[in-house]
Amino acid sequence: MTTTGRVTTIAILASAVLHARLAAQSAPPASGAVWQPTGVQALEHELAVRPQEAVDLVPDKTYTLPELIDLAQQHNPETRVAWQQAKSKAATLGIARSALYPTMSAVALAVTLRDAALVGEFFHRQTEGIFEPVLHVEYLVFDIGGRIGEIDAAKANLLASDLAFNDTHRRVIYQVASAYYRLLNAEGQRQAAEVSLENARTIEEDAKARLANGLATKPDELEATAARTQADYDRQAAAGAVDIARGDLATAVGLAPGTVFKVQGIDELKPPSSIAASVDQEIDRALGQRPDLLQQLARVRAANASIKQARSSYFPSLSFTGDGGLARAYGQQDLFPGHYAQGEAWNAQLELKWILFDGARREYNIARATADKKAAQAEIDALRDQIANQVWAAYSEMQTALRQQQAAAALLAASQQSYEAAHEAYGYGVRNLLDVVSAQKSLAQARSEDIAARTQLLLQVTNLAFRTGDLVQTQHWSPGP
Repeated sequence: MTTTGRVTTIAILASAVLHARLAAQSAPPASGAVWQPTGVQALEHELAVRPQEAVDLVPDKTYTLPELIDLAQQHNPETRVAWQQAKSKAATLGIARSALYPTMSAVALAVTLRDAALVGEFFHRQTEGIFEPVLHVEYLVFDIGGRIGEIDAAKANLLASDLAFNDTHRRVIYQVASAYYRLLNAEGQRQAAEVSLENARTIEEDAKARLANGLATKPDELEATAARTQADYDRQAAAGAVDIARGDLATAVGLAPGTVFKVQGIDELKPPSSIAASVDQEIDRALGQRPDLLQQLARVRAANASIKQARSSYFPSLSFTGDGGLARAYGQQDLFPGHYAQGEAWNAQLELKWILFDGARREYNIARATADKKAAQAEIDALRDQIANQVWAAYSEMQTALRQQQAAAALLAASQQSYEAAHEAYGYGVRNLLDVVSAQKSLAQARSEDIAARTQLLLQVTNLAFRTGDLVQTQHWSPGP
């Protein structure tokens, strides 16, 4: 094969490889079918082998809400994301501060060149080779607010990121507490359904016994059986709700949904019996400590710093640059013998720079920064209104939940007495089976409402603490009994 043929073959192969790579990374050819790029398999494999963080749970331990919150704060991915974002902002502040110091770098310069020097009426060929290791220094002496504005903006953004980190913890704590109380409600509903099922079985057995002794009718037995099957159906639904609620709590903590663990029951928690603070006090405390509101204030600080940084461009800046080192060179002219030489090489330069015209770039930068500041201020006003409304609603819901819990407790006590009286009277033959079944259903409903009211009260207390920001202020809120 000739040289030309080899070159042609190589060019064709290179073109084919390039075309294959481009085709493999192209967009889907049509909208009506699933497209599987070649890189998907590698990503799927990488995702499959990616290790997941292990959480060590103590076997047979009954976890309280504070312990679950502690686990979530350590292992929930949202807290880790917020933590890394705060660390990134801290690094950005370090980068901004580094502009206050000079930059020093070691440079090794190697140059070879050949040109023609005009001497008289003739050009003389000159060849030079230079190797020059030097220390290069750059330093912005002053800029009248540019660097300080950048540092202030970085400080404010770091503060905002730290507050966002705290707000993430506030949301995670609320998610865990909400999931925990929903699980307690589901567990309580399941237990209530099991008690109701036992009562229904007892009534069914009484009905069968009385039918066998000629003291009841077949419809009475069928009515009791229907009540028992309905109670069994309710128990199965309650058991399924427990599994779902347990998976939700595990996910909020940062565990796999199927993780098995024990939690403290509803009977071990004492709901509050009264509300101490007024709604105005709750609103004032929320407006003074909510992390998301404080975060917005920090953004206003960052906007002010950005305005200061933009205005600095109207003023001159003074910078220094310099090099110092050794130079070793080789030179030759025409065909005369060449020579080597070496010596010191340095230069120093002060530059005073003042931008006189830039097509209104500086004006637009200031206008943009000013608009960002006003937008942040307007968002503060909007957020204050939202927080006040959220606290007002949460406080009202907690008051309602407290009254409902008290009413549900009274209803449960009355329903229990009514059922016991109806069952006893049925045994003496002065009440019929329908009365007993009705009392049993009323008791089951009262148990369900009592459990729901207790967990709802605890949930609304947590919701108010979430809205006021007390979830991250341990002196104002502490989960548990």
